[in-house]
Amino acid sequence: METIRTTYTGDLRTEAIHVKSQVKIFTDAPPDNQGKGESFSPTDLLAASLGSCMATLMGIAARTHGINIDHMDLSITKIMAANPRRVAEVQIEFTMPEHSYSEKEKAILIHAAETCPVALSLHPDLKQSIQFHWK
Repeated sequence: METIRTTYTGDLRTEAIHVKSQVKIFTDAPPDNQGKGESFSPTDLLAASLGSCMATLMGIAARTHGINIDHMDLSITKIMAANPRRVAEVQIEFTMPEHSYSEKEKAILIHAAETCPVALSLHPDLKQSIQFHWK
């Protein structure tokens, strides 16, 4: 069953529609690659996908183990490389909400993040630099 329908709309832009919900995402090439940078680039979405996947898996683990991670924030930085042009590194900093997490809870959450499907699907040459800031 089709998941996403994407249309190239011209001028280095795409429109992707999530078939089930009809939610739309637009991409635009970045200014350093002939685009206008008026929306996420495809490589931005790759970095965002990694962060969202990690957060989602952490949410599942948190729900399962009764850990509150509501209002956890992620800061995501994508680093590009040339020859060939590709994403070389994604840096994700998790700022955890005000809570006294036990070492066991921290280990559960970190493991969930590190084993999300997107993280496991990316090429091993793409460096995933993950940091957790526990308050």
